[in-house]
Amino acid sequence: MRAVIQRVKYASVKVNEKIIGKIEAGLLILAGFEEADNPEDFDWMANKIIQMRIFPDENNVMNVSIEDVKGDLLVVSQFTLHASTKKGNRPSYIKASPPGLAKNQYEDFVKVLQNKYISPIQTGEFGADMKVELLNDGPVTICMDSKNRE
Repeated sequence: MRAVIQRVKYASVKVNEKIIGKIEAGLLILAGFEEADNPEDFDWMANKIIQMRIFPDENNVMNVSIEDVKGDLLVVSQFTLHASTKKGNRPSYIKASPPGLAKNQYEDFVKVLQNKYISPIQTGEFGADMKVELLNDGPVTICMDSKNRE
């Protein structure tokens, strides 16, 4: 599983011009899955996201987690995180999970995250043409891969 985590002042996701997910200050999580991803990957990723100290403390040092600030979470599926650009100019998505499996993985990851977090989690719509709007705060953007544990 790969994720791009962005600390945001706000974020929203639209499908057909209708907002389906919206948060205030918190984290926007773009999540991509491959066939080998399993509940262990989802658990590791959820724990890292919730415990990662990327919010400023009283001295403006990144030393506070999303739990500490009681921020919002928005999770959006994004298969392009598994793009391979080794050959040619057209990215290959062969490593990304097929749509049926990826949808289940996405839903399972959101459930794991929800079971570990204090507030309801906002989501996008799997497989839809989504328009994501955000105001990156910092900017702080973290890329993580559950297979490399980084």
